[in-house]
Amino acid sequence: MMTKPVAYMWKTERGTIVGFEPNDDNHSGVHLALPLYTAEQLHPRVKMTQAEFDETVVFLDRSGDRAFGRLYEVLTVIKENPGDGRYYNLYRRLFGNADDVIDSEKQYEFATLFMLKNPEETIEIVPDMKWFVRRILPNAGGNMLYCNGEGELTYNYNKEYATQFDTKEEAELWTNPLTEAVQLPVEVE
Repeated sequence: MMTKPVAYMWKTERGTIVGFEPNDDNHSGVHLALPLYTAEQLHPRVKMTQAEFDETVVFLDRSGDRAFGRLYEVLTVIKENPGDGRYYNLYRRLFGNADDVIDSEKQYEFATLFMLKNPEETIEIVPDMKWFVRRILPNAGGNMLYCNGEGELTYNYNKEYATQFDTKEEAELWTNPLTEAVQLPVEVE
């Protein structure tokens, strides 16, 4: 979604800069209005699931005594406690990718949030997305794949009971010509 530019640069037809105007592109036809940047470019939004946000606000709390005063302490706590469940989603976000470049980008994003005065204003909550396997044929009864602990496969109508996969590749291992891998939000509407 493109947001309206927050500032414009005005040029003549020959390219001479004649001025800058915030939120105004209504000049006469003599000058050319060039958008400089949007609010989104100035303050990029960090997209997080609700679970990631709930774990993040513990570290961003600025009221009273902060248990975590330094970014290094925060990252160490998250990295050293992946299995205890308290910071499971943050661990997966910051350290759980197979690609170190993606991890570095997510850690930079988190570090930027940690340094902001009001980080909550920069966070956008997005639905948690998982991969599912569903039948392609309509009206075939239950259409979401469910795999129980014994390896038995059944098709369940409800997404909340279906087997969830973290990656498309994992889901595609369970597909056949009559099924497809689809990415859907985990939350129940």
